[in-house]
Amino acid sequence: MKYMLLIYGNDETWQRIYDGAKAGDDHMRAHRELTERLIESGEYVASNGLTVEAARTVRVRDGVPAVTDGPFTEAKEVLAGFYLVDCASVERATEIAALLPEAALDLVEVRRVLDPADM
Repeated sequence: MKYMLLIYGNDETWQRIYDGAKAGDDHMRAHRELTERLIESGEYVASNGLTVEAARTVRVRDGVPAVTDGPFTEAKEVLAGFYLVDCASVERATEIAALLPEAALDLVEVRRVLDPADM
């Protein structure tokens, strides 16, 4: 089954991650090492960071799109990145989520990706 691991954070999270060049290097090294382990185990599908630069929120009301600059929902945290993994269970996906360096600083959400056959 495929699971999306959604990485969230806020300005405080980014300051803690990138407080000095070494901290940022260590953080990115942790991602590279986890990615390598997931590739070796066959569980890796994809991952990427997301930026808020040029982000937009789109809502359609009465057929009219309303576009707002920024990824501003009703939350303090913003979606900062993701991993898509293909593993045996939600428990394994949760174990992988706990290995993400952001899990120690903010939150990582685990969601099963629906197979089109399930819809």
